[in-house]
Amino acid sequence: MKTKVELLKELVSIPSPTGFTQEISAWIRSYIEEIGFTPVVTNKGAIIVKVPGKSSDRARLLTAHVDTLGAMVREIKADGRLKLTKVGGFSWNAVENETCTIHTRSGETYRGTILLHQASVHVYAKSGQVERSDDTIEVRIDEVVTKKEETAKLGIEVGDFVSFDPRFEHTASGFIRSRHLDDKASVALLLSLLQNVKQNKLQFPVDTYFYISNNEEIGYGGNSSIPENVVEYLAVDMGALGDGQASDEYTVSICAKDSSGPYHYELTSHLIQLAKQNDIAYKVDIYPYYSSDASAAVSAGADVKHALCGAGIESSHAYERTHEKSLNATYRLLEAYATSNLL
Repeated sequence: MKTKVELLKELVSIPSPTGFTQEISAWIRSYIEEIGFTPVVTNKGAIIVKVPGKSSDRARLLTAHVDTLGAMVREIKADGRLKLTKVGGFSWNAVENETCTIHTRSGETYRGTILLHQASVHVYAKSGQVERSDDTIEVRIDEVVTKKEETAKLGIEVGDFVSFDPRFEHTASGFIRSRHLDDKASVALLLSLLQNVKQNKLQFPVDTYFYISNNEEIGYGGNSSIPENVVEYLAVDMGALGDGQASDEYTVSICAKDSSGPYHYELTSHLIQLAKQNDIAYKVDIYPYYSSDASAAVSAGADVKHALCGAGIESSHAYERTHEKSLNATYRLLEAYATSNLL
């Protein structure tokens, strides 16, 4: 079995922009089967694993999403380069100069770099002042192409997915920096919890569902195929860091409210009490520009108590970073929650 960081490294290495998650979903299904569980795949491509508990009358659900930010080819330009359209919410400057992969529908892949069209300061005097937008950002393909027809001949078409390189690094000081920690860090923690169930015969008081969603970055992951007996729904997603935020990279972040509104008061309080009782380092926070699979489920009409927690992720939706301490604190809270009684 793999450690949390090993799982995370493996997960971020597999491209999975929203809408292009088939490869990583296959990897996760295979790993879950290796652990000893039988995953079920929904029509939308989410993965659900049931861990039987002592009682089946009511159940809880823990979810994390495996889809990430990315892009699609919007246009092949006259000079053979590519214009893009975003998949998910991010700023173009957050991926400017990032290396990437173009995934054609035939299965061929090509390498490239995301650049400002006026990138050269030796040619464009106002390069630094140009607005980064769909019209000024492009992909320079690492193939000998100088016109549209040559790029098209490679098999690249409008609608092909473009994934961003993760650039994963685990430092001696315990930091993990990589793209797509949102939300593959949480997926790694849920897989670690499943491992622990099998390795150490961890017992849950009620049936517990592990739900790996694949459409969260576009707003509707985890909002369907929720088993009828689920009464508590915990989204495991990143803690947002920045000015005015309480969360950090060394604790588990428990969200009291995001842009969708407050989370369930009693269930959120339960997480806080579990952290206190188990001496787990935590912060309670409000995320101003954020929503989760839990809020998507409630918006879709799910009659559940919903809550949100996760590792603190610095520079979200850019080149992200967290620390082993935050991963460990989040894992400990997840285990404490999964083994606690329902409200």
